[in-house]
Amino acid sequence: MKESSLKLAQSHYENFPVASVFLPAHLRGPISLIYGFARQADDFADEGDISVEQRLALLNSFRDELDLLQAYIKPQTAFFAALGTMIKVNRLPYAPFYDLLEAFSQDVSKTRYANYDEVLDYCTRSANPIGRLLLQLYGQSNATNLQYSDNICTALQIINFLQDIAIDFKKNDGKQRIYMCQDEMSAFGITESQIASFVRGEEKVDENWQQFLLFNLHRVNALLFAGKPLGRILTGRIGFEMRMIIAGGERIMHKINKVNGDIFNFRPSLNYWDWLVIFSKALFRV
Repeated sequence: MKESSLKLAQSHYENFPVASVFLPAHLRGPISLIYGFARQADDFADEGDISVEQRLALLNSFRDELDLLQAYIKPQTAFFAALGTMIKVNRLPYAPFYDLLEAFSQDVSKTRYANYDEVLDYCTRSANPIGRLLLQLYGQSNATNLQYSDNICTALQIINFLQDIAIDFKKNDGKQRIYMCQDEMSAFGITESQIASFVRGEEKVDENWQQFLLFNLHRVNALLFAGKPLGRILTGRIGFEMRMIIAGGERIMHKINKVNGDIFNFRPSLNYWDWLVIFSKALFRV
């Protein structure tokens, strides 16, 4: 089961390392199981051509399995049996797993975010739980490290929002999903009809859009920088992995800035050269 989870982790394209070879071998299996849980649940919310009710039912089936594990009852699937053993062996809390399911359920029903506080609230459940679980696995879960981790995870989530604006706009059964703050869109003169035109290729991004993306890049860069000390606090291979993750986020921001925010025609993705840059920054602690 750990092997299949590792394959799942490696089969989805990611701009950040997931259970990479740089991690100690004994951590790759547990991290792959955590990722497998999050990836499958996220796919329930996003992928395929199924109804809202079906998506929520699938997410609820994962909640039911967690409930069984917490009650020391044998789960229904082999995946959750392996996950439950891993949670027990590593003494992980269950709350982060429930938080992830709550975030993915929110994705099914909520398509607009009024302001930055709402976005941050979503990130506390969609991204931060992963970092908190990893710190627990590493034996490095303390108040300072948790805050650094939350900053990094929230920043990476928002970077994903920025690079996937066009992709997210096509989700939710044609209702479109926009993670960009509604009040900030209004302040920069951005309308949803404009985004639709950008997505369809009917218009080129204008100066307003470029300034809007630049504003978001500056803010998320500050957030990622606020968590960067964690890459130096964590030692050995887990510290190297963390610095790789941070450098990956920085590289994506660089690529968004380089195309003046036109993620509709130039969605950033990492190539061989980018990974060399990321590896070098992690190695030399830049």
